[in-house]
Amino acid sequence: MISDYIEKANFEDTGFAYTLSLISGKHKMVILYCLMEFGVVRFNELKRYLKTVADKTLSANLKELERDQLIVRREYPQIPPKVEYSLSERGKSLMNILDQLCVWGEENRL
Repeated sequence: MISDYIEKANFEDTGFAYTLSLISGKHKMVILYCLMEFGVVRFNELKRYLKTVADKTLSANLKELERDQLIVRREYPQIPPKVEYSLSERGKSLMNILDQLCVWGEENRL
């Protein structure tokens, strides 16, 4: 009975799998958490916060988060170029979940 259910189940079609696909990776959750804590943040500020991330990696993660409508990228037409990132409304809706992950980690850290 349960084995039939498991055989027919498809993890890829779950909301859990979809959410993980949006925030998976080494830096995405940290980027989102940083934007939650500090509001509007520039590229170099994110880079300093993440410390060891390469420019290319950070840029790719930001593009994916923007594509998935979790962050908003605002570019100002000036020299030198100024770009700011902030959470979108959709991104803000994830913050309770990320905050709970943080709380759990603090309470269960070994």
